[in-house]
Amino acid sequence: MKTLHYALVLIPFLWSCSNDDSDEYQNLPIDYRVPSNFPPLAYNLANNPLTEKGFELGRKLFYDGRLASDGIVSCGFCHIQEDAFTHHGHSVSHGVGDAIGTRNTPPIQNLAYQTAFMWDGATTHLDLQPIIPFTSPIEMNGDFTAAINMMKNDAEYQKLYKQAFADGLINSENMLKALGQFMVMATSSNSRFDKYRRNESGGTLSQDELEGYAIFNQKCASCHATDIFTDNSFRNNGLPINPSVNDVGRYRVTELEQDRYKFKVPSLRNIEKTAPYMHDGRFYTLDAVLNHYSSGVVNTQNLDPSLNNGTLGIPLSTTEKSKLIAFLFTLTDNEFLTNPKFAEY
Repeated sequence: MKTLHYALVLIPFLWSCSNDDSDEYQNLPIDYRVPSNFPPLAYNLANNPLTEKGFELGRKLFYDGRLASDGIVSCGFCHIQEDAFTHHGHSVSHGVGDAIGTRNTPPIQNLAYQTAFMWDGATTHLDLQPIIPFTSPIEMNGDFTAAINMMKNDAEYQKLYKQAFADGLINSENMLKALGQFMVMATSSNSRFDKYRRNESGGTLSQDELEGYAIFNQKCASCHATDIFTDNSFRNNGLPINPSVNDVGRYRVTELEQDRYKFKVPSLRNIEKTAPYMHDGRFYTLDAVLNHYSSGVVNTQNLDPSLNNGTLGIPLSTTEKSKLIAFLFTLTDNEFLTNPKFAEY
């Protein structure tokens, strides 16, 4: 039996499958369990307890294009479940009126274990994160007053808000809390790697995958830390700057020179499914990503010190790259990618 780094934490809620459709207030709590190979939750469940109806409301909101100004672009428009809730194949996000953004759509998975959101960490509270894409003129271009009026005139929303929250109010606070519950529940923890870490059935790794894991721990894990595969930090990974965009990254939030060109270290979970890669989606394959780290790092302003230890980048042989990719594919969680709980209905 392997020794696991993190103990199982039980949150005393019960997931129920009640099908009672009455209009009376009914809302059973959800039993959320922290996987034993995960670090502790960063999200405070006490401030927004997970409930069956809160999650159901959050899922409806996530897929409702009526929240956008064009009636089409929902959260799920850019966050597609089978691609770990990314916009697969699009280098940068597309929004209302075919508006084009400047950054790649990040995945929605295991956000309850992270401490900052968006590529530049524009918010540190998961419940507040949806405000950014919702109000962005090039994403959903939404308006809270219009959205709330729409929901107040929708019988299904009237019922769900009444069931999901004790006050039953259709307002922005409850809307954001429901979306927060949906995102907390979007936990990816059943990849083959997870089963290997927990010594469960189906958790066998090949020799190449095990050697890739060893290479990863030696050369990558300082940034892609824990079994969440991010240390929640912001770093400059030596990408050549695109002068037509000149995205300054974290500097946009802090206006501190030391944060210029730094972006959040992304989780590597389901990375097989989340191409293209980097904050601007410039790389379409994992081979291209590893080639950047081994031979493409540029000594730009505020380059992370770990990428400039006498030589730029991370030395990787062709064989090491192949084994790293073999390991990274073990992080694919097909149960998460196909779970009907998270699908549009």
